[in-house]
Amino acid sequence: MKRIKVLFDRDSIDKRLKIGWGISFLIDENVLFDTGENGKYLLKNMEILSVNIEKIEKIVISHDHWDHTGGLWDLLEKKKDFKVYGCINFSNEFKDNVKNSGNELIEVENFIQIEKDIYTTGEIGGKYRGSFMPEQSLILKTENGLTVLTGCAHPGILEIIKEVKKLIPDEKIYMVAGGFHLIEEDRRTIQYIAEEFKKLGVKKAGPTHCSGPLAEDIFRREFGEDFVEIKVGSEILV
Repeated sequence: MKRIKVLFDRDSIDKRLKIGWGISFLIDENVLFDTGENGKYLLKNMEILSVNIEKIEKIVISHDHWDHTGGLWDLLEKKKDFKVYGCINFSNEFKDNVKNSGNELIEVENFIQIEKDIYTTGEIGGKYRGSFMPEQSLILKTENGLTVLTGCAHPGILEIIKEVKKLIPDEKIYMVAGGFHLIEEDRRTIQYIAEEFKKLGVKKAGPTHCSGPLAEDIFRREFGEDFVEIKVGSEILV
C-alpha cells in the first residue's frame, strides 16, 4: 500500500493551507510528483502538513510548465541532493536551472523504475497550443493494482492510460488521478472519456486541476463512491 499526500491544488481541506494553480503529490515520504505554481505556498503547506523535506529524495516533474515547476526552485535551494526527473525534451532552461542548483538531473526518455513499485511512463508526446509538449506520468504498483498520477495529460488522458496498459499489461488499473486536461471540452466528450475509463477497467478516478468543474461533476456521477476528491491536505491510500 502506498500513501499519496496532496501538497498543492486549487482547493484544500483546511483554510490554513495555501492553494493555487497546479498540483503536487507526495508519495510515501520520499517521492514528489510536481510542485505547483508557488514555492512559498508549497513550503508552507509542507510545514503545516509535517512533511520532512529531508526525507524527499526524488522529484518527478510531469511537464515543463510554470504551474508544475513553480515550487521546484525553492525546493532545490533547500537541499542539494535531490534527484530531479525531467523528460529528455524539456527546455534547456529547465535543465540548466536544475544542474546549476547543485542537484542531479535525470533525463527521462523511456519507461523506467525510479523506486520500488514506482515508475515513470517515460516521455509521451502531446500538444499544447499547437506545439509539441513532452510529458510523463507516474505509475504506482500496489496490491490493488496500478495507480496513475498525471500532471496535465497533454498527450490525452485516455492515451496515457492505454500506454500504461501496454507498459505493464498484467496489472489492472486501480486509480487515475491528477490533471485530465478537459477544462475546455464539452459535456459529450467528457462523458465519453468517463465511460472509456470504465471500459479500460479503471476502478477509481480523481480528476482535478485542469480537468475542470464539468469533468469533476461528470466523473463524480459516473464513479459514485469510487470518485476521489483531490484537495490539499488530503491523503489517499492506494
